[in-house]
Amino acid sequence: FILEALSGWCAATVSRVQTAIRQPPPRYHVGKHLQGVAMALTHPTPNSTKPHDKAYLRRLLSARNQAPDSAPSIDAAIEQAFVRHVAILVLDMCGFSRITQSHGIVHFLAMIHQMEQAARPAIVGNGGEVIKQEADNLFAVFATPEQALEAAPDTLRALDAMNAMLPPERSLNVSARMGYGPTLVIANEDLFGPEMNGACKLGEDIASTNEIWLTQAAHAGLTGGRYVCVSTEHYISGLSLQAHRFERCLFERPLTNAPPRGALGS
Repeated sequence: FILEALSGWCAATVSRVQTAIRQPPPRYHVGKHLQGVAMALTHPTPNSTKPHDKAYLRRLLSARNQAPDSAPSIDAAIEQAFVRHVAILVLDMCGFSRITQSHGIVHFLAMIHQMEQAARPAIVGNGGEVIKQEADNLFAVFATPEQALEAAPDTLRALDAMNAMLPPERSLNVSARMGYGPTLVIANEDLFGPEMNGACKLGEDIASTNEIWLTQAAHAGLTGGRYVCVSTEHYISGLSLQAHRFERCLFERPLTNAPPRGALGS
């Protein structure tokens, strides 16, 4: 009985395999499939993606590369999900090469940690959002240039308070740069855009210790009559760059976001 059952099962299996071999393979319409993927990505179902999610951006970019005909709708989806009109603040610690050569990289990493401790309360207290810390740079965004410009001197004043309690070899010094305009913001991860590039350029080529610099767009976005800035023109990589160095506020504003005395961290 067992042998008969096995023989019947084997015959049926062979028959199914032969039938499958004789049938042509299914045809996939790649173009339509990719367009469908693009449509699904640009018109996601509720709760299917998180706003400003990097994985979502990567899926959109992949669909754009594979379905060029859908590029306009995908571009619109990317702009809707990620592009924000923000003021950008970049803080850059000064003296990396000198300090690491004389005291080592761990010493400088500890200083970066202290810089973040001073800067983050000033940024958050002025309505900002820290996006990322990369090497000895801290990147934040704000709704308005005024908020970013008030956070920058607050940070410098907080660092001055820390430096009064620190030995010279641990003195914390930064330069600050600002941009303002449409920027692709990946929350807690990254920033992309012309004003982001402009703010970084100011630090690489122009800004010095304890200086605050603004791009032309950031300066134009300020409320008139509240700040004094010096306008300058620079030529970087063959391009003309209009920049503005912050001098002072025309109003008194107490620092409310500095870390308490003794809160220096480790």
